[in-house]
This record gives sequence, C-alpha cells and structure tokens, in this order.
Amino acid sequence: MVHFTIDQIRAIMDKKHNIRNMSVIAHVDHGKSTLTDSLVSKAGIIASSRAGETRFTDTRKDEQERCITIKSTAISLFYELNKEDLQYITQEKDKENSNEFLINLIDSPGHVDFSSEVTAALRVTDGALVVVDCVSGVCVQTETVLRQAITERIKPVLFMNKMDLALLTLQIEKEPLYQTFQRIIENINVIIATYGSEDDPMGKIDIFDTCMNDSKENALALVEKMGVKLTPEEKDKETKQLLKTVMRKWLPAGDAMLQMIVIHLPSPVTAQRYRMELLYEGPHDDDAALGIKNCDPKAVLMMYISKMVPTSDKGRFYAFGRVFSGTISTGLKCRIMGPNYVPNKKEDLYEKSIQRTILMMGRYTEPIEDVPCGNICGLVGVDQFLVKTGTISTYKDAHNLKVMKFSVSPVVRVAVECKNPSDLPKLVEGLKRLAKSDPMVQCCIEESGEHVVAGAGELHLEICLKDLEEDHACIPLKKSDPVVTYRETVRDESDRMCLSKSPNKHNRLFMKARNLHEDLAPAIDNGDVSPKQEFKERARLLADKFDIDATEARKIWCFGPEGTGPNLLIDVTKGVQYLNEIKDSCTAGFQWATKEGVLCEENVRGVRFDIHDVTLHADAIHRGGGQIIPTMRRCLYACMLTADPTLMEPIYRVEIVAPEAAVGGIFSCLNKKRGEVFSNNQLGFTGDLRSCTGGQAFPQCVFDHWKPVGGDVFTAGSKPAQIVADIRKRKGLKEGIPALDNYLDKL
Repeated sequence: MVHFTIDQIRAIMDKKHNIRNMSVIAHVDHGKSTLTDSLVSKAGIIASSRAGETRFTDTRKDEQERCITIKSTAISLFYELNKEDLQYITQEKDKENSNEFLINLIDSPGHVDFSSEVTAALRVTDGALVVVDCVSGVCVQTETVLRQAITERIKPVLFMNKMDLALLTLQIEKEPLYQTFQRIIENINVIIATYGSEDDPMGKIDIFDTCMNDSKENALALVEKMGVKLTPEEKDKETKQLLKTVMRKWLPAGDAMLQMIVIHLPSPVTAQRYRMELLYEGPHDDDAALGIKNCDPKAVLMMYISKMVPTSDKGRFYAFGRVFSGTISTGLKCRIMGPNYVPNKKEDLYEKSIQRTILMMGRYTEPIEDVPCGNICGLVGVDQFLVKTGTISTYKDAHNLKVMKFSVSPVVRVAVECKNPSDLPKLVEGLKRLAKSDPMVQCCIEESGEHVVAGAGELHLEICLKDLEEDHACIPLKKSDPVVTYRETVRDESDRMCLSKSPNKHNRLFMKARNLHEDLAPAIDNGDVSPKQEFKERARLLADKFDIDATEARKIWCFGPEGTGPNLLIDVTKGVQYLNEIKDSCTAGFQWATKEGVLCEENVRGVRFDIHDVTLHADAIHRGGGQIIPTMRRCLYACMLTADPTLMEPIYRVEIVAPEAAVGGIFSCLNKKRGEVFSNNQLGFTGDLRSCTGGQAFPQCVFDHWKPVGGDVFTAGSKPAQIVADIRKRKGLKEGIPALDNYLDKL
C-alpha cells in the first residue's frame, strides 16, 4: 500500500531543504532498475516481496522483454528519516527540523547507446547513486556516466551491488573479494576525487558463513542474537533462502540507500548555489541567475526542459524538466525558448500558457496545481513549440539555460522508406515525432530524397526504428543496412591561392584552407571554445592553446556547420572596401559548404578557411546574396581540394566481455573492422558467468574520437577513395570527386 498522498508530496515541495533530486547511473546490467525497486518498495508503491522482480521503472514492453532500460524514468518518493539520523545531515536543514523528505528519482539506462538519456537525467538532478557490480567492477560506461556527472557538477555516492552473486554463486574467497572492493573504490576515486570509504565491507560476511556452512540451529541462534525476528515459515527456510530473508530484515537495501541519499546528497538549495554559473548563459547577477542561485520560489520562473516523454495520446508528449527558479503552475503565461533563441530576438521564441502541470510517477502521472523551484515535473501543451529541449521563463530578459553536452554522437545512419508510397505523409509525421521522443536521434532528408535516421549505435537505431514503425508512423517500413557517418577534412594548407568569380564576373573571392590544431575541434565540440564567448577572451585562448595568431583570432566571422560546428571562417584581409556588407552572404555560403563537403557531401570537420582578399562591385545591387553565396561555396570547395582533403572516421572504444573460447572469433572480427587491441585482461570468473548466456560476447562501444582515414583520396583503390565512391553512389551523386576546375577561376 502506498505510504503517501500527492498532497503530502506537494507540501514537501515547499520545504526545499528536504528535497533530493537524484539519478541512478551505472554500466549496463549492474542492477540499477532492480535496486530502484528497493527504493520504490520503501514508499509502498510495490510490495517488498516483489522488489527486484517488478522493475517498476522499466515502463516499456520491450524493456521488460529485453531486461534492459532504454528510456530514463522519473518517480517521486516520500520518505521519513529516523529523527536521530537528522544529526548526520551537515548541509543546511529545514528550520522545523522536519524528518519528511521528497526524493525525485530518475532511473537511467546503462547501455552506451542510450547515454543521451543519462545526460538528460543528470541535467535535472543534483546527486547520483553510482551502482557498481562488485564482480565486474568499474566498467567503460561507469566511467563515462561518472565523467558526465562531474561535468554537470553532480555529487555521486557509490553503491556496490550483487554481493550475493560474489559470495553465494561464485563463492569468491573473502580476501580476493575484499581486494576487489578496494580496487572498485580506488577506481572510482581516480575518476572522482570526492569519494572515499573507510568502512570495512567484510564485517557482515560471518553471517554468510553461518547460514551457508554451519548447522541450522547455530544460524538461528546467531539471527536471534542480532535481534532479527523471523516468522515460523521463515525459520523453515534453508541456507541461501534463509540468508536472503535474514539480510533483507537486518540490513534492508532500501533503508540503507535512502539514508545515504538523504544524508550525503545535496538539496536543491545547496546544489544550485554552485551549479548556477554552469547552467545559466546570461549575466550572473540578473534576476534569473539570482533566482536560480538562491532557489527562490518567489523569483522569476526559470525551468529547463531536458526531454520529451510520449503520452498515451498518440503524437503528444509531456515536456519533462526541472524548475530552477520561481514556481510553475497550470495556466501560467510563459516564454518558451528553444535552443536557438537569442535574447531580444523573436527566433525560436513563443509566448503561451501552460495547459497542465503533472507529477511523473514511473508508469503513471498525477495532476498537480503548481510546482516550486527545486522540483522535477512534466508539462502538457509545450510539445508543440519545442523539438527536444528548451528553457521556460517569465522573465523578459532571460537567457537560455545551457544546452546539454552529450558523450556520444549520432554517427550510425539508416535510410527508411515506406513500403506503400501513399504512406509518405505518415512517415514524415512519424519522423518528426521520433525526433522529439529521443534526445539524441536525428532525422533528416538527403538531397537524393532519402529519409535518414541517425543514432548513437546499432542498438539505439534498432529501438528508434521499432518505435517509428510501431508507435510514431504506424506503417510498415523498408530499412537500409546501418551506415557509419564520416567527416571531411584537410591535412595541409592550400597549395595555391584559390579564386572564384561571381556569376556576373563583377566580384572575386581569394581564399585558402588549412587544418585546425588537432585539439581545437574537440574543444569546440565540448563547448570550451564557442561562438557565444566574448571575442577577446576567445582570441586569447586560441592564441595561447591552439597556435592561432591573436589578431586573426579576433576576426573569426563564424563557426560551422549550424553556426556551432568545428570549422572556422576567418577574415585575414587588409583594408578591403564593402567587406562587411557581404559578411552575411559569406557566412551563409560557409554554412552550406561545411554542411555538405566537396568529396561526398558529408559534414566538414577541423578546417580553417581564410579570406585573403575580395574584389567587389561598387554598386550593392551587383553584390547581393545571389552572387556571393554560390561563389563562396565554390571557393571553399576549391580551397579544400587544394589542401590534401581526406575523410575522418569515428573511432569507438570497445569493451568486450566473453568466455575464453570466443576470444579467437572476437580478434577475427576486430581485424575486419581495423580494430587495435590495447588491453586484454583475463578475469577468472567471467568465463563461468557468461557461459550461462550461451557463450555470447557482450560488447560496449563508446564513441571516442575522429581519426583521418590513411591513404590518398585521389588514388584509385585507396581506402578513402573507395569510401568516397561508396558514399557518392549511395547518395545518388555523380561518379568521382568533382574536378578542381569546376570551382577554381583564372585571374
């Protein structure tokens, strides 16, 4: 039976010191959802006897069937802490010394393909319960999600899971197990220098020995000494079942976790003081910034929408997010600002009233009149104005809350088409809905007319296409094989000055291209260098770290593609007339050319384009966008073709767990994919553990970096030439890389 009402939850929402917003994060199959059941059962939402089997936060049918979390799920829990434990809370407490707490919990996926869901969960929470399987230890995705948490200034606490697997199933000796525990803590501390443990985790293992290896009389005598009361039915149980019953009563996981969450994780009041400067794009002393910093429910409204959650009403979504300042309520008129909103402009801005405010409760939702800052909630009616994320405010001069940085990129693509051509409108509508439903997926139309879906990996794509076919478009689809995205780049500086003339022959552009410093493109991806930085500060950074002349660094016209990508257009001219009048046209041509490169119309990456000289017609009518934009594109293409162009391929870091007998096949597969093995560790128990699953290898692929493909793109039969030919054929482009003469003009 549920131990709380929605009115009780609403009452605690005003006690901002007694709120804990937290995510459960871990590597795949380390037991997050099962562990979350223990917390849900403490609130009485599910029976404690079914905790661990229900997987309450796995709300989708395919999550239950596959036993894997695909979407992050939020639930609000009411919890009463023992009054004597309040003394251990060192942060600022509620003035009434109330022992009632509201825990807004988000269970997130562990598979790397769905790590954008983890990013969305971390943005709206302040703490993270990091779950580590004590047998497998710290794995690749544990490290990835921890780094994400640190980036978002999330405080982590560690929970070592699956003790029964180590002690009962695998029967690992105490000393090796103790060393494993120590190693896990050391590994976690390497990633975050904020957590340490002096507790001896081995103190409880006498109990294990007695229940498993000693007589039943001795076991029951020990249980009585411990003060654990068993029913007659429970006393009839033997060995493992008896042990589980005793441990559940003596040290319930739910109680231990809830105490840890309340005592060690920060309240919104504590967290927002140090998270504000990381979250807010505007001045740190305006009304919005101060409202966030003070977690003030009476200040201007500032809410971040981190994802869209599909509703039972086809095609509609709840906007899910966190109130950082002020109070949001049903009927409140707000400014809905998309990620491309610029203060004092009207682009990507809507002014509408909130239809309804709701509380997300795992598989259900509950209506709630209003939600003050420091809390997480869902909104109805906002999905018409936002695609994936955005900021909601009542403050006229508000800036956006910063866009989330994902740890993965949508580099695996599939072309989709409907089996019945008359279903095309349904496919287009379905793709729009799919783009809303997932923080990472990208849907676009190629020039060839193909509808393309891009995801983080093959499993991510498989789930997205299943959702598209069954939920969003509801039509039978034909799908191509998954294809990896490439990037176009250059390895050198242009070997000549490139000139392109406008169609009317009255305007001339003189340009060169060169490759950027190898660390600059990743810095732009990470937001360390961005178009929104103050230009003098950015110029100093580029001069100090990335070998760009300070004067030239001050004259960056734009980043591209999409205005934020890892390519630069720089004005290095001296005393050119009318130059500023064609700046917008040059920028438009640059965005076009970096979106669709010259080799095979893939995005360009890591290239700097310099404008050296411009000759323009004196009359403005002869140097309009129609003359300059296509000329700029031609000149940029010529620059790339003269600077040793090539392709970049995505490099994945892969962790594969498999029985020893399967290792030969794994190496064979890696060789086909040009993989390099840099570590090969044998873990004794892994063979036994995975042989239970039919001896299947278990890979985890994390996108690591982009790397140029070796070889000359102009040499027939080379690897890059072959890839370019395949991509051009797939996109329906003319055979062969376009000739330089198509873009270069003579003086």
